[in-house]
Amino acid sequence: MILAGGIGSRFWPASTPDRPKQLLALASTRPLIRDTVDRALGLVPEHRLHLLAGSHLSAPLAAALQEDGGSSEVPPSFWVEPRARGTGPVLTWAAHRIAGDDPDGVMISLHSDHFIESEAAFRAAVERAVEVARRDDLLLTVAIPPDRPETGYGYLRPGDSIPGATGTPAAWRVGSFVEKPDYETAQAYVERGYFWNSGIFVWRVQRFLAEVRLHAPEIAEHLPLLDEGQDERFFERVAHISVDEAVLERSGRVAAVEAGFRWDDVGTWDALARTRRGDGGGNVVEGRGSVVAGRGNVVWAEEGSVVLFGVDNLVVVRSGGVTLVTHRDRAGELKTLLQALPPGLRNPSRRDGE
Repeated sequence: MILAGGIGSRFWPASTPDRPKQLLALASTRPLIRDTVDRALGLVPEHRLHLLAGSHLSAPLAAALQEDGGSSEVPPSFWVEPRARGTGPVLTWAAHRIAGDDPDGVMISLHSDHFIESEAAFRAAVERAVEVARRDDLLLTVAIPPDRPETGYGYLRPGDSIPGATGTPAAWRVGSFVEKPDYETAQAYVERGYFWNSGIFVWRVQRFLAEVRLHAPEIAEHLPLLDEGQDERFFERVAHISVDEAVLERSGRVAAVEAGFRWDDVGTWDALARTRRGDGGGNVVEGRGSVVAGRGNVVWAEEGSVVLFGVDNLVVVRSGGVTLVTHRDRAGELKTLLQALPPGLRNPSRRDGE
């Protein structure tokens, strides 16, 4: 399952409700969704690959997946969620659908907008998680060794190790989840050996549904609607809640495998400085742009030209007739900016072909 909904407002003005960030080439020369689908096809055959998104995104996602260069000739099946209710309800709905066809099925849940370097290491980690999920009947997440204090990520405290078939540790129990700490706390977590929670999940669908019934009353009370085939009423009535809050933070059956690959959730414009190669001054420029006598800048120009002179650590984005200029350390606050803008500026217009 690929979670392909969401707006990606922290990539405004290039990302909008009609063209969210998963349709942008933020990690490679192709849209993020194309990279994610090809990565998933290294794990499962195409008929077992599905995208979870709202109906308004079906056409643009299909168009992005049918562009030349993709390894999939036919886009994967879309499972259209009737309403956006967060990852808790939509993954419960998906698990319920899978269980109806394959009660012993194992679900792999991926996000459509991640940067991952080393396909082989990614596959190895996910396959190890599938093995543990089947053998020990646990809910698995992929844990990322942090390389910096990061306030925008959730953290995992490792618990007891779980041996693999050869006796070496295959995974470990999650001692606790911690959501988005301040900088000083994040620094302490890194020093104490905590991991980032990637949001890449693996579980047997029956075990996941059982944990929903045990720990997530906000969702469980509406499961009879899915049993009756009333999917739309389920989404109308269920609470908006993340799978982390609803299930993983409450369950005692959560474990993690350690990633052996570079990962980034590509959450803000600042991420391009990590996912793209910069010049000698650490400037990343996409489109027609140039930086003179400046360091550590991120430039994204979909139209016109952008020139920076004598400035450091800025994000400058030109898209849809709007130019955004902000400091890199404030790039994660664009939701606050959007709330303060008039509607005409929040949704920039785009000429055909842009």
